[in-house]
Amino acid sequence: MKKLLLSLAMVAGLGLAANAQTKDPAMNGSKLGVGADFAFPMGDFGDVYNFGIGGSLNLQAPIASKLNFVGEAGYLSFTGKEYTSTFAGVTVTGKAPSVGFVPLKAGLRYFLAENFYAQGQLGAAISTESNGGAAFLYAPSLGFEFPVDNKLAIDFGARYEGWSKNGTSSFIGLRAALNFGL
Repeated sequence: MKKLLLSLAMVAGLGLAANAQTKDPAMNGSKLGVGADFAFPMGDFGDVYNFGIGGSLNLQAPIASKLNFVGEAGYLSFTGKEYTSTFAGVTVTGKAPSVGFVPLKAGLRYFLAENFYAQGQLGAAISTESNGGAAFLYAPSLGFEFPVDNKLAIDFGARYEGWSKNGTSSFIGLRAALNFGL
C-alpha cells in the first residue's frame, strides 16, 4: 500500500511539474469526471473482503473562488475472501460471496493550491444485494487535478471511506479520472 501511495505521489509531482505553466481549466467552470475506483477494505470489512473495484461519475460546479460543489454516483464490487472456520470439532471452508454497492455522494472540493485539493463528501452506500439496505457514507479525501488540454484534466484522489450501518465498514479508496470541462 505504501508503494502504491508513493507511486501516486511521484506521478502527481511529475504531472504538476510538467504542467506548472498551464492554468488549470478545472479552477474555472463546471466539469464532468469519469473515473475508475479501487477500494482496499480495512478492519472487520477487510477480514471478509479482499478488494473492491468499480467506476464513478463526478459532477463539479464552482460555488466560490477555489470551492466546488461535488456530486458523485458509482458502483463498487467487493470480492470475498476464502475462509476456514472450526466449531465443535467441525472444520468448514468456503468463500465469502462478492457484493456490490452503489455509492451516492455529495460534498465540497476546496483547492488548497492550483491543482491540489481537499474534499469531503456525505451520502449513502446502497447495497445491490436483496435485503442489503443502505448505509450512511462519509469520505474525506485529498487529490490533485492537472490539465492535459484546454477542456480536459486528469484527476487522482485518495480517500478514507466509512459506511455506518450496524457498525462501520471502511476502506482506503483510490480514484483515477478524466474530467471534461462543460
